[in-house]
Amino acid sequence: MSRINKNVVLALLTLTSSAFLLFQLYYYKHYLSTRNGAGLSKSKGSRIGFDSTQWRAVKKFIMLTSNQNVPVFLIDPLILELINKNFEQVKNTSQGSISQCTFFCVPRDFTAFALQYHLWKNEEGWFRIAENMGFQCLKIESKDPRLDGIDSLSGTEIPLHYICKLAAHAIHLVVFHERSGNYLWHGHLRLKEHIDRKFVPFRKLQFGRYPGAFDRPELQQVTVDGLEVLIPKDPMHFVEEVPHSRFIECRYKEARAFFQQYLDDNTVEAMAFRKSAKELLQLAAKTLNKLGVPFWLSSGTCLGWYRQCNIIPYSKDVDLGIFIQDYKSDIILAFQDAGLPLKHKFGKVKVEDSLELSFQGKDDVKLDIFFFYEETDHMWNGGTQAKTGKKFKYLFPKFTLCWTEFVDMKVHVPCETLEYIEANYGKTWKIPVKTWDWKRSPPNVQPNGIWPISEWDEVIQLY
Repeated sequence: MSRINKNVVLALLTLTSSAFLLFQLYYYKHYLSTRNGAGLSKSKGSRIGFDSTQWRAVKKFIMLTSNQNVPVFLIDPLILELINKNFEQVKNTSQGSISQCTFFCVPRDFTAFALQYHLWKNEEGWFRIAENMGFQCLKIESKDPRLDGIDSLSGTEIPLHYICKLAAHAIHLVVFHERSGNYLWHGHLRLKEHIDRKFVPFRKLQFGRYPGAFDRPELQQVTVDGLEVLIPKDPMHFVEEVPHSRFIECRYKEARAFFQQYLDDNTVEAMAFRKSAKELLQLAAKTLNKLGVPFWLSSGTCLGWYRQCNIIPYSKDVDLGIFIQDYKSDIILAFQDAGLPLKHKFGKVKVEDSLELSFQGKDDVKLDIFFFYEETDHMWNGGTQAKTGKKFKYLFPKFTLCWTEFVDMKVHVPCETLEYIEANYGKTWKIPVKTWDWKRSPPNVQPNGIWPISEWDEVIQLY
């Protein structure tokens, strides 16, 4: 009897202990873990609490920049996307009022911020204080590409990127420089020989693989994970710019060499044409940007940018390219409202064939817009001879678009510029040619049939 009682008691104790252990596990999982930030919302970054190395690095960086009045703003695409998706939550959050790390704790090696360089007053002092606070900082400098054409200034270096590492997380500070086209530019992050390639995983950086150009963003202050930060007022516009931000500089040295061989035309007529062409290009850009129609410098205007960083004074017109899929029916009306009457319209819109528009600017300067079509292995634009109805096709290798600066404007050019130029002007494009037959001179032109006379009223419109 005594033995039975002992067994019963032992069994009861075992059951009681197991029940208590299960209760402890349940309590920890459903109560304590939630209080400590482990059971957060479904957002990617919400699985890590405020002890995150990333959050501490960002907090310390923001404290540093705030104390030193360094006006940085957040440009990290992933975090901006998360903020945009949860913007109401961010807008209604005050500093220090939240208990979860939702945005800055997304697993990553870097968090990207930007700085407008002209607003930075104490660069060297900031750098020293950052290191005193425990950051290991790397400064990337390079020659200012805008000064390449000026011998006495071509060696001037400017800061392009800072990378400040705290423990296992790094802050990538992209230095934006103002350009004369009222936009922001950052340089290529090119590692010099003495730099430790293992300092951070450089290949994972989202900025710096190539120079970039961005619209100047309007900024707003918000509270993100308890920290006050500046972000673009339209976060998604900035995020959408990132993959299309690649910038290529005008070839200033080559342009200077060109003018040493071929004297620049500085006659009154040439100067007047360049002035009128610049104004026409600026008006065309303003009109197309309002419509949301992307365009690029084409034909002689592109050649002038690539060869001599200027408008060719004997070209007598401004040439732009537009992909046919970006055509909008109100383009003609928009240009007419801007004071540029339609001079001619060739080709078809509905069946997408050889569309070309020409508008009359001031001082007899013409704006030609060529629409480009994509085939399997090439692109082309069309031409039409008004007197005969003959059609022509100009073939180009496939290309993408990059930003550049031209006559104080941020505009697109083909990234594969040399191939584009050589297709249109051949291997001798460096030699000025003042007599040009658009039907015979281009090496990429070929016959493309004849418009039926019955369609001439539609496809050949002269004004």
